Amino acid sequence: MIEGGCFCKRIRYAIDEATYRAANCHCTMCRRIHAAPYVSWLIVPAGSFRYVAATPTELHSSASGTRYFCPSCGTHVACMNTSHPEIVDVAVGSLDGPDRFEPTIEFFTETRLPSVPPSRATDV
Repeated sequence: MIEGGCFCKRIRYAIDEATYRAANCHCTMCRRIHAAPYVSWLIVPAGSFRYVAATPTELHSSASGTRYFCPSCGTHVACMNTSHPEIVDVAVGSLDGPDRFEPTIEFFTETRLPSVPPSRATDV
């Protein structure tokens, strides 16, 4: 089982053990919401992901995107998009073992900050 959650441990989730891809997202929305130069996401089938402690707060960040965060500590743990409702994007930084998942693809590289060097991941 792959596990993770928020900083204060109020929100906890579990992911079925499997091989998943990870991606770096350079979109301006991810950067602003996470206050980071980019966000790394684990791409998980929705049926393999579940919350096991508390329910996160929803933020409808766009017409197609909903982000999930802890109402106590503010940690963003997941994102879902209507363009791919079968997928939950899980913030790699919220995993208990984030070092297991190296990003292999990058999204929205056209808005990558100039100070962020390209990674070994493939642009999409």
